[in-house]
Amino acid sequence: MGAGPDHLPADLAATARANGLAALTLLAALQRCGLRHLVLCPGSRSAPLAVAAALLESRGLRLHTALDERSAAFFALGLGRALGQPAAVVTTSGTAVAQLLAAAVEADLGTIPLLLLSADRPERLKNCGANQAVPQERFLVSSCRLLLEGPPAGLAMATPEWLEQLAARALAAACGDGQSAPAGPVHLNLPFDEPLHVDGADVEVLAAWLEQADGSPPPPGSPVAGEPGDAPGAPLANWRETPAGEPARAADPQASAIPRLDPDRPGVVVAGPWRGTPQEWEGHVQALRRWQRRSGWPILADVLSGLRGVAGLDIVCAYDPLLQDPGAMPTTAQVLRLGTLPASRRLQRWLESCGGRQVLVSQGDPRRLDPLGTVAAGDQWSAGLARWVEALLEPAGTGSGSGQTRSAGAAVAPLVTPGPWRQLEAEAQGALERELADAGAVLLSEPWLARALNRLLPPGLPVMLASSSPVRDWESFAAGDAPWRPIHGFRGASGIDGTLSIACGLAEALGQLVLVSGDLALLHDANGWLWARQLRGRLTVVLIENGGGGIFEQLPIRTQPPERLDFERLFAMPQDVDQVALAALHGVPGRRLRRAADLVGDLAWALEQPFALLELRTRRQEDAALRHRLRRRVSEAAAQAWRMADPEPVR
Repeated sequence: MGAGPDHLPADLAATARANGLAALTLLAALQRCGLRHLVLCPGSRSAPLAVAAALLESRGLRLHTALDERSAAFFALGLGRALGQPAAVVTTSGTAVAQLLAAAVEADLGTIPLLLLSADRPERLKNCGANQAVPQERFLVSSCRLLLEGPPAGLAMATPEWLEQLAARALAAACGDGQSAPAGPVHLNLPFDEPLHVDGADVEVLAAWLEQADGSPPPPGSPVAGEPGDAPGAPLANWRETPAGEPARAADPQASAIPRLDPDRPGVVVAGPWRGTPQEWEGHVQALRRWQRRSGWPILADVLSGLRGVAGLDIVCAYDPLLQDPGAMPTTAQVLRLGTLPASRRLQRWLESCGGRQVLVSQGDPRRLDPLGTVAAGDQWSAGLARWVEALLEPAGTGSGSGQTRSAGAAVAPLVTPGPWRQLEAEAQGALERELADAGAVLLSEPWLARALNRLLPPGLPVMLASSSPVRDWESFAAGDAPWRPIHGFRGASGIDGTLSIACGLAEALGQLVLVSGDLALLHDANGWLWARQLRGRLTVVLIENGGGGIFEQLPIRTQPPERLDFERLFAMPQDVDQVALAALHGVPGRRLRRAADLVGDLAWALEQPFALLELRTRRQEDAALRHRLRRRVSEAAAQAWRMADPEPVR
């Protein structure tokens, strides 16, 4: 963040006004192109953009303010995921821009639209020792779809037409094209020369221009246009595409042959985390219904696929504990993989053992998404499942499910039985039910919470699962009979960065959200509590306090004898912080869940609050042992059922 002078000489007001008008022209153009939310961070160099955003607020731009640039970027990331349209983040120059990198990385790998606008020094102040002048245009380039830079002498030198084109290009690149260019982050680095700060009379002039122009570009000769000879020599001469080091794009799906699978032969669908837009979801579900009715293939669905609980789909939820011994489970000669891989290492080993043909269908992301190396060249299709199914199946008599909705209660046609996987799923859910019913009566545990919450929360209420243990527990142990609800997770880079701020952005866009998070993930983004005073959506935070990094208990890190390695200091890193008190300092009420029997009442209380924290304490070493026992029980029950059924060797 930067500071600036409190007073400007009157003879400089015209230039400050020109900066303001340039910023207003750009933001108004972005708004006409579809921008609805802007997150503003404090600073001096970015003052023209701040004034412009304030003026556009009365014209429908939702303005959010954030002290912390890192938190601001993750809040915008949550908005972008929920809305399918980019939110913009505005920062000042210098190290503020570096704070955007973690969110840019997640937006890139998670295909989330995001606009990052940074104010900068003009070129004459670069590389000469000027204060706060850093090579910020290079900070984000490895993760951004585009770097778009303003005129080196300052944004006030740009023509209105140039700014219009800049806005249109930025929004288009951030949204992607749904086929060969995935959605993601775009960085606009915008130099502003001094003076930067308009006075009250200038604000009135800018407001009057906005009212008279109705948001259209100012006419030639207006202050924003500058002299004709000062405009950039070529439109958007500075933007760069496909940053160095980014993998080459796959072939255009329109120009390549459609990879085929045979629905008349056995196969399996593996659905990874959903990376499409909300606008594409309904068509995706209808296409999957249509494929399953035609083929009878079971769907092994990651919890982040959004498919669990959807009406008209036969889903296998407990594939992770079922595949404790992949060699003992059925294999298949055909696999339809949807998007990126689920996190389950057991599932990944099983896919490697299957052999046969695997086709990968993504939602507009042509980058290579096959770390297993089991998808042959030409067998990845990036134009989405709806188009793939439409191309492969005949248009009539296939039960496309048109008119079906995402709700769990919709009437549907009978399904073809997906082979032995249905029986295996029933055996797995029965084993989990028995084990966790006993465990929950003794002490609170993370697997028990995943199963209980999945059932207790109202149908359709969105949930965000933090990376590390929560998302893995819901993938493995959540109830298969729970109602449908949107499940959000940010597994592009699988970091714990920005967990609470992302949840605030999702809650703002969706209206209500439940976040399930571990203690370190929540503490890592403690500045996210600052959103409490302006958040319009309702947010319930369910905190699992297990005294440090519980995920590391699930890895073979502890040594024998234990004293050979200080596990607690090097990996778990427990923090002696009262997070209920920390939330209360920000005006967020909290409760501690004492017994499993209190979950219903305490959860009902939390859901009624605008913003609330519900904490339960678990024992991470006991939970790690419980997970091993659950997987062993499921594997034993499934193996016995598999032997008794003597099924076909595939499907």
